Amino acid sequence: MLIAQDVASQLIKSLRVPLETIVSRDGALADQLRRAGSSVLLNIVEGHRRVGKDRAHHYRIAAGSAAEVAAALEIAAAWGYIPDAQLVEPRALVDRELALLWGLTRRRS
Repeated sequence: MLIAQDVASQLIKSLRVPLETIVSRDGALADQLRRAGSSVLLNIVEGHRRVGKDRAHHYRIAAGSAAEVAAALEIAAAWGYIPDAQLVEPRALVDRELALLWGLTRRRS
């Protein structure tokens, strides 16, 4: 298993509690956050089974989805839906995921 895959799984788990709070305040944002989080893991797994430019393409999509997760968390914090304390772990995992994906998109296949 790729480390990026493991981190993406941890990220999804870290989003459970914030999502419960966000869904009660903004269902559309919660849905977007849930779909983006799932997309990170799904694209990493699919990309791992591909070769060449197709592999990097899926890793770039995963990175875009990870950035979307970060933005959704920022929106939730800005609207006051969720306290910053609940976002420490998800934000750290998003940063780690983006760093891993950056490396994977620059690796020669």
